[in-house]
Amino acid sequence: MSGARHGAGGASSMTIKAILTDIEGAAGPLSFLKETLLPYARERLGSFIAAHAEDEDIEEALEEAGRLMGGFSLKPVEAEALLQRWMKQGRNPTPLKIIQGRIWEEGYEAGVFTAEIFPDVAPSLNAWRDAGIRLFTYSSSSELAQRLWLGSAGGDVATVFEDLFDTRVGQKVEEESYKAIAERLALPVAEILVLSENEDELDAAKAAGLATTRITRDGGGGGNHPVAVDFASLNLG
Repeated sequence: MSGARHGAGGASSMTIKAILTDIEGAAGPLSFLKETLLPYARERLGSFIAAHAEDEDIEEALEEAGRLMGGFSLKPVEAEALLQRWMKQGRNPTPLKIIQGRIWEEGYEAGVFTAEIFPDVAPSLNAWRDAGIRLFTYSSSSELAQRLWLGSAGGDVATVFEDLFDTRVGQKVEEESYKAIAERLALPVAEILVLSENEDELDAAKAAGLATTRITRDGGGGGNHPVAVDFASLNLG
């Protein structure tokens, strides 16, 4: 089976050949990010930078953070203050996400926390894959952070995905990011279905021509997008 018809929420029928899903709020609880992961990173940010500033990927992330601020070379204390400010503002620049992912990796490895995936997600993903639909993620969290979340949630859910996209392809509220992903997938934009709980991100995907469905696990409205309360109720038949 080469694809499926998308009729969620009364949307016009179309052939879906790939699904691009968010993790936070769609596949797993947003509360895990807000109440566990972000506070953990915030508390350890300064000590982590001090201990790992000379690690190649952390050094590159800090250099990129400085470039984003106009080309400054940041001292560790300055880097911490900048990243803390970005976190407080809810911003998702790639350098911050890379460093957060590394901090969370230490937490997962130490057994401090284990991520959760909603129970309908794995069966739905497996059914879609068996139907010939290509599966991808697109998250503001780094690729590493996504693998850690998906890999710790009662079996390695990450293995069903062909690729995991993060902010290196662009910010999730930017139309061009979705066009770039469609080009990477070598598919027409209308054959890619984006799943997210975030309406701003879905607006950007829709503007780029991709199909969209808002996952509203709290029962909220969908705004400008078809709605599904979970993956299992998404009508791809």
